Amino acid sequence: MNVIKTFLSSQKSYAIIFWVMILIRGIFNYEFPLTDNTEARYSEIARIMSETQNWITLQIDYGVPFWAKPPLSTWASALSISIFGNHEFFVRLPFLMLAIILVFFLGHYKNKFSRYLPGIILLSLPEFYLHAGVVSTDMFLSFSIALIMLSFWEAIKIKTKSYWGYLFFVGLALGLLSKGPIALFLSLPPILIWSIISKNIKKAFKTAPWLLGIIMTMLISLPWYYLVELRSPGFLNYFIVGEHFERFFNSDWQGDKYGFAKQQPFGIIWGLFIIFTLPWFILLVKILIKKWSEIKKDYWALFLLIWMLWTPLFFTFSRSLIHPYILPSMVPLALFINHFWTNVKNKNIYLYFGLSVTTALIFVLYTGVAKPLYMNNTDKYILKNLDNNLPIYSLEHKSYSSQFYTKGRIEVIDQEKFKNLVTEDSKFYISISNNRWVSLSLSLRNKLEIISNNNKSGIYQFEN
Repeated sequence: MNVIKTFLSSQKSYAIIFWVMILIRGIFNYEFPLTDNTEARYSEIARIMSETQNWITLQIDYGVPFWAKPPLSTWASALSISIFGNHEFFVRLPFLMLAIILVFFLGHYKNKFSRYLPGIILLSLPEFYLHAGVVSTDMFLSFSIALIMLSFWEAIKIKTKSYWGYLFFVGLALGLLSKGPIALFLSLPPILIWSIISKNIKKAFKTAPWLLGIIMTMLISLPWYYLVELRSPGFLNYFIVGEHFERFFNSDWQGDKYGFAKQQPFGIIWGLFIIFTLPWFILLVKILIKKWSEIKKDYWALFLLIWMLWTPLFFTFSRSLIHPYILPSMVPLALFINHFWTNVKNKNIYLYFGLSVTTALIFVLYTGVAKPLYMNNTDKYILKNLDNNLPIYSLEHKSYSSQFYTKGRIEVIDQEKFKNLVTEDSKFYISISNNRWVSLSLSLRNKLEIISNNNKSGIYQFEN
């Protein structure tokens, strides 16, 4: 324990900790398969984009548009695939790189300990560390919001650089391209609230380069919206109305094209916030109790607090949500704790428990504890060692991971097509869910040889 304490007292130790955390996350990104449904789905959309070179219309399958999300994260993964290949590591690489960029960005707000400390706190938040290696839209949304918020803060300082005002509008544009108008709902209200409370409302409005900034935002973001609606009519109505209003405010909405509404109890977002920020949430509560009178007078601390709490507050009365929705709160939480770090007692204890997130990943990966879980949520392993010269089908439904790992070769067929295939003199593979398998006739099952299976489905070969 004393050795660790001495190590943590060294300035270089923070840099070592940071890069070790990044290394471990990178190893995990390399080793872990793409799992259904979310990560494999976004990975397959990126793979199709790279293959077809259609950088405008996102496709969930060849010729089938995907209307649920804007393209920024898909562009990043598709570009990485185009350059390096479609291994899981390269599909996830943009998200790891974005995490590193954010850490160095937060280094601007260093204290006397290390410029890496805000980033280490950020990486040791379970929600953020998880998304440093998950293919989704949420990391890009969080980056965009962080750029908006921190650019605003820098722009209103007395002595500042003019480019911060323009970076604010760049952040707005990236937010619109990362997840849509929700980026505005999660960033502009906390800025307005803080400006009113701190009596900086006039200064905030005078500081922004409104005309050029708005033009910049529109030039960066709107062309894609126009082009995708032109090529795929109906996108704007589904995405703006359905994904941004019906999903969150209409529990009876039946228009979801790509899944199902994740119905949760009202206020569950706060429970997710607590769970996915441990152990730092405990320290956050202690700081709020002990430093409340100071926080009210500290504009920076107040700004971070409002930014941090706004996202869970916004989703408090939404029933359709999942834990990644709290991700935009991770950056202000890390900066808030960093701001008060000098006065924190038992610093090393919080660091020990925070870094245990990294240790847990290594434990999960190399002990095989989680292997049954992820093996049964991806088709990667049951698709191994197949003859690529043989056609492969899936009965009535195919998973996103099967699409990705067969590079789009797998084809969905119905029961009639399946019966016709087995009467022909040809070889093929077919994926059949375990539930569907037991409902097949004995004569059909006897004609199929199992190649591999998991708890959800199996791969079978037909050879006449």
